[in-house]
Amino acid sequence: MASTDTPALTTIRLLLVDDSVLVRRGVRGLLEGRHQQSEFQIVGEAGSVAEAVALSRATKPDVVLLDIRLPDGDGFAACRAILHDHPHARILMLTSFANDDFIHQAIVAGAHGYLMKEVDPERLIEAVVSLHRGESILGTGLVERVLDLVRAGRTGAQAQSQQTGLNLLSGQERRVLALVAEGRTNKEIGVQLGLSDNTVKNYLVNVFDKLKIKRRSQAAALWVQASPEQNT
Repeated sequence: MASTDTPALTTIRLLLVDDSVLVRRGVRGLLEGRHQQSEFQIVGEAGSVAEAVALSRATKPDVVLLDIRLPDGDGFAACRAILHDHPHARILMLTSFANDDFIHQAIVAGAHGYLMKEVDPERLIEAVVSLHRGESILGTGLVERVLDLVRAGRTGAQAQSQQTGLNLLSGQERRVLALVAEGRTNKEIGVQLGLSDNTVKNYLVNVFDKLKIKRRSQAAALWVQASPEQNT
């Protein structure tokens, strides 16, 4: 007899941060509830940096949808504070601004994704799910701009130090880093390379230490911008 069991839903707990009540209600209406194999649960709404930080501490969300313009500060400060208190949170900047300075500040603050508010509803749903499983998300047309910013922002000393770090990576560490740059999760990397999740994590700890960085997005950007011969 065929099994009637249905796949278990993955619950994704969300915190919405925007100074517009109308925007928050719209996003809540779109996201809250079941979407294929994911259940979106809105654990809180905030309209300011202070509220966002306090609610993040209280609710420990999986994903935070965060606007840039807030009445008592900006989303970049909120991003840093939330990640300081709750480093496992995934931050998606959802904004109306696409200028290069804001994109750069979001990356530096540690955001894991950057989308425009006019994004297609289905794309937003997909982005939240992808972000939750460890991927980094950029809106259409932003990838090249981000890479240009990273290239332009590296000083000579930083570039030399990071190039030295890349040269110190073992063959397996390079393979792990290359897969991170493709947006793979630790589990997916482990499956492809025949490693356990913990072993992948240990490799990434070593990679981050050698490159003097803290986030996957930084590691991916450094790998992508490395010389062609480095990516072999």
